[in-house]
Amino acid sequence: MKSILNLLFACVLINTIYGADNNAPITSTVYPVTKKIKHSDTYFGTIVEDPYQWLENDTSLATGEWVKSQNKITFDYLKSIPYRDSLKERFKELYNYSKLSEPMYAGNYIFYKKTEGLQNQPILYIQNALNGNPTVLIDPNTYDPKGLTAISISSISPDNRYVTLTYHIAGSDWEYLKIYNIETKTMLEDKLDQLKFSEPSWHKEGIFYSRYEKPKDGSLLSGKNEYHSVYYHKLGERQEDDKIVYRDKENPLTYNSVNVSEDEQYLFLYRSAGTNGYEVYYKRTDAIQDTFIPLFTGFDHKSAVVTVNQGQFIVHTDIDAPNYKIVSVDPKNPQKENWIEIIPEQKSVLQKVMTTGGKIITQYLENASNKLFIFDLDGNHKTEVKLPGPGSIDISGGKETEQLLLYTYTSFTYPRTIFSYDITKGTSDIFKQAELKFNPSDYDSKQVWYKSKDGTMVSMFIVHKKGIILNSNNPTFLYAYGGFNSSQTPNFSASRILLLENGGVFALPNLRGGGEYGEDWHKAGMLMNKQNVFDDMITAGEYLISRYYTSKDKLAIAGGSNGGLLVGACINQRPDLFKVAFPAVGVMDMLKFHKFTVGWGWVPEYGSSEQSKEMFDYLKNYSPYHNIKKNTIYPATMVTTADHDDRVVPAHSFKFVARLQEYSNPKNPALIRIEVNAGHGSGKPTSKIIEEEADKWAFLFWNMNYKTLKK
Repeated sequence: MKSILNLLFACVLINTIYGADNNAPITSTVYPVTKKIKHSDTYFGTIVEDPYQWLENDTSLATGEWVKSQNKITFDYLKSIPYRDSLKERFKELYNYSKLSEPMYAGNYIFYKKTEGLQNQPILYIQNALNGNPTVLIDPNTYDPKGLTAISISSISPDNRYVTLTYHIAGSDWEYLKIYNIETKTMLEDKLDQLKFSEPSWHKEGIFYSRYEKPKDGSLLSGKNEYHSVYYHKLGERQEDDKIVYRDKENPLTYNSVNVSEDEQYLFLYRSAGTNGYEVYYKRTDAIQDTFIPLFTGFDHKSAVVTVNQGQFIVHTDIDAPNYKIVSVDPKNPQKENWIEIIPEQKSVLQKVMTTGGKIITQYLENASNKLFIFDLDGNHKTEVKLPGPGSIDISGGKETEQLLLYTYTSFTYPRTIFSYDITKGTSDIFKQAELKFNPSDYDSKQVWYKSKDGTMVSMFIVHKKGIILNSNNPTFLYAYGGFNSSQTPNFSASRILLLENGGVFALPNLRGGGEYGEDWHKAGMLMNKQNVFDDMITAGEYLISRYYTSKDKLAIAGGSNGGLLVGACINQRPDLFKVAFPAVGVMDMLKFHKFTVGWGWVPEYGSSEQSKEMFDYLKNYSPYHNIKKNTIYPATMVTTADHDDRVVPAHSFKFVARLQEYSNPKNPALIRIEVNAGHGSGKPTSKIIEEEADKWAFLFWNMNYKTLKK
């Protein structure tokens, strides 16, 4: 989950937040009555009551009315906060700059996305070479004036004539695909529907892609997705005539995708039973009717073919290398004892690999910040590309014969910028740069290490304005994720400036379960090690308090998706530690998550309540929905979700807040903000981002007893 936030004001400059007193910010809220209907499920002989199960029906009239009544209470509360509107205006000012992302390179063409100021969706630009004049390839804002459609380039044809454009509507994971002719500047009539988690790959006059069958009526956003199948589409033909390339009839709960090697000699099939580990199979494209040959089997590891070099597969793998390495595999003798090591495992994590210009481009993680190195194809002649400082990058190479590398760089105080690197000259230059009213020298960021409950040392980034006084009175926003091998690294957020410029502190710990320190770090926070993640987060809060950054009355906890689960579990286990909580689009029912949409794909990460009694007991012991306790003073909580979230269905948040409202002490509010025509977060229009971020900060400051904002 990435934060998409930004700000800086000119007319009404908010310098300091002050005026805390001992009065409650707002009188207790009267919640809508959420009916309870008797329902229970039995796991290994244990009966689990679930009286709010009816909220899982996202299309029912009753659920719709419940959503309306909850939103009314929430927005009435937010409207009563006197500085909510000024925060919104401030955020508009800060967010009104050009935001850059997703550079791609093919032949003479360079593509990138740019959001101009307060436009709802980023525009796709194309330009000829580095110094060419950019022109609009497609503008989603004119395509969909409501701003609900996000469009991205998902692949480029080998001859650089065509690009595939992927369309997402209202934040749903469902997507459709269209094809654009770069030379004629026209859209083909081809349209591919029912796609989800599809990575199109070109071959001859068509593309391989993955899709599901059409969902049953009423189950589009909540029904379980099964039989992810690979098809081949030839340009100009109807989708109904597409040929099926692969379907696992015996295992409907797998992800399946294919990738064509750049020399177009091999087709690689990737099979996954979830979000952790995958299998790799291959066949020659001149024997397309043959069955796939196994290369890497089992779901315990992650091995990806980067390229084919002189008939050898160059592979990025974590086998016997939890920090990853690069090896050469002979398809005729693929056994591990025959591998040739090209780049051995390092202390840093080899996060991403690609080949461009006859070189191996590597993106490493060193203490949760990125490094960029370039090697020859044999792993020799290591060259470091100097970055502006500790931060995060994302590399994007062209074809292997080209000599240009594009990458983005960002940090806590450095907006996302696109750089170009000339592989022949070994020089790096700014290609496109954001401009905004923000002085990075006003802020400090540092990395600290603290000892978690079991003695494990955990790193954490801390950001604040220079000269801040450590008097235990600074509003502090503790944000984390802690799962799925996802790395939380320095990134710029204009929204975060609202906190920082008002004397606040932002803290980002690198919890176990993430990928910042390799696969061992990930495994230390998954399955029956998940409690380590919660311990790491709770100890991070205690560290900030012990070092006088903040206090229990000024500490907020936040996270989204798996991070929403993190927040829910932590406020159940330590409700006294936090003043405010923001669980966003969270996985709150750990006994049922695998029954909705693609939740089954998370079983390798979490385990399943149906897997074994031991696993059921473990999940039930921390499941946020099932561990809310009666008559407990919970932090002031604002749950956020969206009606089109088909990744983590909103029923998780619905049931969690219904029980929180029923059980919690009325001293602090327990609200839910349900966005309409939005999903899990991706593709959210600027207008909705501004509203949600302003509401978040207003809720935080108000519940930390700040009554006014100094203008």
